[in-house]
Amino acid sequence: MKKLMLGTTILLALGAAQAADIVDTAKSAGSFNTLVKAVQAAGLVDTLKGPGPFTVFAPTDEAFAKVPKDKLDALLKDKAALAKVLTYHVVPGKVLAADVKPGAVKTVQGSNLKVSTGGGAVMVDNAKVVKTDIAADNGVIHVIDTVVMPK
Repeated sequence: MKKLMLGTTILLALGAAQAADIVDTAKSAGSFNTLVKAVQAAGLVDTLKGPGPFTVFAPTDEAFAKVPKDKLDALLKDKAALAKVLTYHVVPGKVLAADVKPGAVKTVQGSNLKVSTGGGAVMVDNAKVVKTDIAADNGVIHVIDTVVMPK
């Protein structure tokens, strides 16, 4: 019995030490169901499971709930428009919270996100960063409270 428990502990420890990719990390968090659905609908799963590294500003399900339902439904059906919106939330490279500086940062979509700091808050366009540095094996996720749209 002790050997079995020891073996289980070792397996659990090995599993916990290995980070998941950005998509699997978002799935396991439980608060990014709409984001994961959108990534699947846009055909971006393989990209975000790729080597990266990527920095993803990930809107929560509550952030997606702020988008009018008809607009969100239309976006989920338009693969090209959806891909533009989602890739606007992704920055090439791994940018940790400690490395964030105010200014413009180029997204995978091609446009610039405006990053601002002040009053103890970090903003990405009009979204507040509410949690930082969620590690994935191919990058990092920062949680935002609003879906940001490219101009």
